[in-house]
Amino acid sequence: MTPRVTRRRAFAAAAAAGLGLPAAAEAAPQPSRHRGNVQSLRVATYNVSLNRSQEGRLLEDLATGEDAQIRAVAEVIQLNNPDIVLLNEFDHDEHGTGIDLFREKYLEVSQNGKSPVFYPYAFTAPVNTGEPSGLDLNRDGTVGGPDDAWGFGEFPGQYGMVVLSRHRILTDQVRTFQNLRWSAMPSNLLPVEYYGTEIAAQLRLSSKSHWDVPVRVGASTVHVLASHPTPPSFDGPEKRNQRRNSDEIRLWADYLSPGRRSRWIQDDAGQRGGLDPQEQFVILGDLNADPLDGDSWPGAIDQLLKHPRIQDTKPTSEGGIEAAKAQGGANLQHTGAARLDTADFTDDPGPGNLRVDYVLPARTLQVVSSAVYWPPSGHPGSELTGTYPFPTSDHRLVRVDLQVKA
Repeated sequence: MTPRVTRRRAFAAAAAAGLGLPAAAEAAPQPSRHRGNVQSLRVATYNVSLNRSQEGRLLEDLATGEDAQIRAVAEVIQLNNPDIVLLNEFDHDEHGTGIDLFREKYLEVSQNGKSPVFYPYAFTAPVNTGEPSGLDLNRDGTVGGPDDAWGFGEFPGQYGMVVLSRHRILTDQVRTFQNLRWSAMPSNLLPVEYYGTEIAAQLRLSSKSHWDVPVRVGASTVHVLASHPTPPSFDGPEKRNQRRNSDEIRLWADYLSPGRRSRWIQDDAGQRGGLDPQEQFVILGDLNADPLDGDSWPGAIDQLLKHPRIQDTKPTSEGGIEAAKAQGGANLQHTGAARLDTADFTDDPGPGNLRVDYVLPARTLQVVSSAVYWPPSGHPGSELTGTYPFPTSDHRLVRVDLQVKA
């Protein structure tokens, strides 16, 4: 299985004018515009929860064009209209059929009167979730099943990732880090005593994968650094998932650090080193780590939030404040501000609502605005978030508007 980059109808944006949408349809924002020497760029991350319990089931749901959850997810994307978006938890298939179905039957079709959106470019690649390791990773004396995959999953590709873009993806420059060994990271948190030295030496760092996807925007190249670290939970006293989550986050921190700190990193093609200090980037993903609350390893997300090359715009929402107050439970004990929350998790027992989804641009990029898409109840779009069972996902779309050189 190899990475897959697809390009669809170049005339798609022009075709939107002929769809005959109702006059009352809400106009989506139009972030991708030239203004003098700069171009506005809206970048987003969204854990869409389009994972299914059986291989091929998502393709079946996508093919109908009528799945209620997928339609609601598409409506959220249409409302926010990002130029580049990372989708987490989108089951991977080898031929990219799911991506094409999602675009053709959902994104490019008006959902409840919203303007269709068109993404000529997409990138996806294999992930470690559900990929059999052939090892007894959960130390139960047997080999096989989701706990013994390189990343937890019922089948290969479950909880996969997709990058959609209006701008050209530089295919020949994409770097993936699916096979990078955890033990290769200097001063890692790998619990060797739990796994044993033989297994520990073979473990992969990324529970899904890490991707550096360069996108050409005007005269600039923006590197989309995409990942989805394992949740820091479902652990025993060895804290293997907390440790892995922290080191998965650290991979990007090291990748952005020149010289010795990034020298250990080797991509799937054998190229070593990190990102050149002159390059622009945006880190995207459900990183499964809150800076103050939840079960993360101490300081896990601070490795990025306090990195000298990264700026944290701290996107907020009114819906997050409302939800934390209404749901109570673990939320009442949180230290972090509810306006920063991006995920609506269980409240009793915890962990409560947390900030786990991030859009973190380079300090060299000009930020215009940022937001978490979580409308308060009674406002348009609140029916797309709501409470359990979620019409879309337990995560919210997070977006940042940037300006890049045109």
